Amino acid sequence: MMFRTRFAPSPTGPLHLGHAYSAIFAYDMAKRLGGEFLLRIEDIDQSRARASWKQQIYDDLEWLGLEWPEPVMLQSTRHSAYQKTLDALWKQGFLYVCHCNRKDILAAASAPQEGSPMIGPDGVIYPGTCRSLVNDIANPRPQDAALRLKLCGQPNQSYNFDEVGAGPDRETGLIVSSSTQLIAEVGDIVLSRKDMGTSYHLSVVLDDAAQGITHVVRGHDLFEATKIHVLLQDLLGLQTPIYHHHDLIRDDQGTRLAKRDDARAIAKFRDEGYTADDIRKLVGLPS
Repeated sequence: MMFRTRFAPSPTGPLHLGHAYSAIFAYDMAKRLGGEFLLRIEDIDQSRARASWKQQIYDDLEWLGLEWPEPVMLQSTRHSAYQKTLDALWKQGFLYVCHCNRKDILAAASAPQEGSPMIGPDGVIYPGTCRSLVNDIANPRPQDAALRLKLCGQPNQSYNFDEVGAGPDRETGLIVSSSTQLIAEVGDIVLSRKDMGTSYHLSVVLDDAAQGITHVVRGHDLFEATKIHVLLQDLLGLQTPIYHHHDLIRDDQGTRLAKRDDARAIAKFRDEGYTADDIRKLVGLPS
């Protein structure tokens, strides 16, 4: 099987040095192994996505010397695939309607009997407020509501993935999670947001499968989210890629870079006369 990986940015701001590191790292790995590097634009959040930021992604990556096959997958064109999967999960009883907002969730999770709210890959772990509501799966699923995945399964059923990089605590090798752990440490995640009709977790799993991604290369800040993705892959009968999580590029104070940190934007380095090789050196990658 040919090695195939991808870089999947969102067009919601400028790419920074952390993006450069991840994209170059994945590209170099694909070239070294005789594989393929794909670009995917994760633009499901149309309220924040901008065509100008998408074009700048292309410009920045080309300037860095990266190449990819056309056409580029755009998540905004993939809604029919997401809806088909949601329909199937609804009919199987794996989804339920959630009426809670973030304030409701925090209040319920912080109630005296609950203690301090637990934090998972998606923030505060959902306390299950709407889990017991009756949903008529014989009827089409609601189109104007958030839908959560009802975590279930056999006690201690395992979900595994191969980590060839390292997580934030240097986790590597075979990473094993049980259904019991996921229920306690992840909770019932949102698979369809009211304003998007999908979610990051659902779309990234379906898109990786559609593109035949064999190796996912990304920062270790997404290591815990990988446990969600492996669960979804198992539920949907999809192959689990091999994962390579890498360290994050941080600023001088040790804070991870974000898109709001324009001072680290790739375009600014380009405008100031840096070369692509200079960027490689800045992020600690060979020329």
